[in-house]
Amino acid sequence: MIMVTGGAGFIGSNLQAALYRRGAETVVVDWLGDQGKWRNLATHPPARLIPPEALDEFLAARPPIEALVHLGAVSETTATDGDRAWATNVELPLRLWAWCAARGVRFIYASSAATYGDGAAGFDDDPAALPRLRPLNLYGWTKHAFDLRVAALLAGGAPRPPQWAGLKFFNVYGPNEYHKGPMISVVKVKHDEIAAGHAPRLFRSDRAGLADGAQARDFIWVGDVVDVILWLLDNRGVNGLFNLGTGRARTYLDLAHAVCDAAGVPRQVDFIDMPAKLRGQYQSFTEAPMTRLRAAGYPGQFTPLEDGIGRYVRDYLSQPDAHA
Repeated sequence: MIMVTGGAGFIGSNLQAALYRRGAETVVVDWLGDQGKWRNLATHPPARLIPPEALDEFLAARPPIEALVHLGAVSETTATDGDRAWATNVELPLRLWAWCAARGVRFIYASSAATYGDGAAGFDDDPAALPRLRPLNLYGWTKHAFDLRVAALLAGGAPRPPQWAGLKFFNVYGPNEYHKGPMISVVKVKHDEIAAGHAPRLFRSDRAGLADGAQARDFIWVGDVVDVILWLLDNRGVNGLFNLGTGRARTYLDLAHAVCDAAGVPRQVDFIDMPAKLRGQYQSFTEAPMTRLRAAGYPGQFTPLEDGIGRYVRDYLSQPDAHA
């Protein structure tokens, strides 16, 4: 049995779909709410669905879990409730780490590229580089705090799960993200603008010497993220903290043009001022060095941006109620 926290969410439900196709028995920990989030699981329901507040009681019964994939989090980069973010993004995974270590359960968890802050300290996923990172927001800081705690536990010889892996997700896009509100991917936002008859809008640059639209991120198709997690589940001897992007930054202008092309409309972009709350907290460049994951043996190829956007638009965004 495999447990997936956040399993009704964006990445979690795509992973659940892949595990279901494999015939794996799964337990999803999540809330479905009343906004149709159940549709993310409609064609691939788990064996059990556990609300997060019942998780400790469920684990106390010692269920036969072989691997725990922890994706649940307070993931809004604009989050301001520090107590909630700390409890969810640090204290909860620490309890899960200890439970997995005590029970001999493998543990894979979501970190984030937000831990790299403005990128001034680089994007090196070697744990030795962790102390020099300075996240820009509460979300990134809590993810970084957990990465640091894992490194300290390992350095101190504390009990550890038989396999552990932290994944620093870069900018993931794809189906089943529709419930994410303001944290939805830029690809979906630009498609919605085009579908409404408008040109896609991009923020003007807030950095001297950086052209409007030249802000660049490492955008990764959700199917590639799932493939890496499945590979880790299949390769028990792989441990470590790993970046998870494509290894190639692409500009927001590239992305907007790709969405226009996929939607069959002329390329056109309108630039707007960046909101005040994002100035000084906006990552203008991210790119995931993938050396460590490759050195660990990962053989898969990553989907080019134009191909991923084309698939997303064609197979999902242009279809009524299309979920993975």
